Formats: sequence, structure tokens, C-alpha cells
Amino acid sequence: MADYSLGKAIIYFGIFLIIIGGIIHYSGNVFSWLGRLPGDIRIEKENFRFYFPVTTMIIISLILNLIIRIINIIFK
Repeated sequence: MADYSLGKAIIYFGIFLIIIGGIIHYSGNVFSWLGRLPGDIRIEKENFRFYFPVTTMIIISLILNLIIRIINIIFK
């Protein structure tokens, strides 16, 4: 039975990713602020570009953590 629950979890996670991807793709400029926040590191030179979105990753991590905690509370 454990194999079936793992399979269901993977399928649900895939559906969740498809939904989130569709929302981001079709939302237009609503999420244009992502990646341009203060604290995101951007170094651009003549033949070199380095981009490390520190603040964006922290915010996304906090949001995902909150969503997972809410889901755990609902299903317990």
C-alpha cells in the first residue's frame, strides 16, 4: 500500500507544479517583481553576467513552507 501512496503524492505534486506554472505563465506582468527584489545579486560586465536571486529564493521558500504547513494541518 505504501507504493500507491507515494505514487499518488508524486502525481499530486506534478499537478500542483503544472497549475503553478500555468498561473505564472498566463499571469503576464503580475509576477514581474520576482527576481528584481532588493537583495538579489546581479553582476553584469562586458562578457560576463552573474545573477543570484537571494531575496527571491527566501520569499519563495517562506511561501512554500507556509503552504506545506497549512496542508499538513488540514490533513492531520
